[in-house]
Amino acid sequence: MLILGIDPGSRITGYGVINALGNQVEYVASGCIRIADASLPDKLNQVFQGIGQIVEQYQPQEVAIEQVFMSRNADSALKLGQARGVAIVAASSRGIEVHEYAARLVKQAVTGTGGADKSQVQQMVARILKLPGLPQVDAADGLAIALCHAYTRQGLIATAGSRKTVRGNRWRL
Repeated sequence: MLILGIDPGSRITGYGVINALGNQVEYVASGCIRIADASLPDKLNQVFQGIGQIVEQYQPQEVAIEQVFMSRNADSALKLGQARGVAIVAASSRGIEVHEYAARLVKQAVTGTGGADKSQVQQMVARILKLPGLPQVDAADGLAIALCHAYTRQGLIATAGSRKTVRGNRWRL
């Protein structure tokens, strides 16, 4: 099963694609959608178009995305929420199931601790997927989200904090 993990952002949106085969995971692709400086609607369109191209290219069966966390800056949180929204719509409008995970759960799934820093996530993602080097930070986060979803599907971690969105409907898992 191909899984696309998305780490949304209004400046950089990281993504990672893995193939989950039973209890094995294989690296497929990763990268970043770098958002050009523009008006907010144009930035959101860039996220939408970029995720749409990735979905068309890799044809994932499921998508996993990081949930919004509340930051001290309400404006930043709002922009992040909007970027998440267009990424979710880019996938769900194509009939792909979208699953959301809390950042702490993603870190716990990959590193064993919910308080891991970005470099620990990078190193563990590289080790788990047997990458020759460290992926870019945002791409590593996208891969970590995809890994978290694969592990959740396998029942290897608790599903607390996971929500499933299918065509705009939400169910608590």
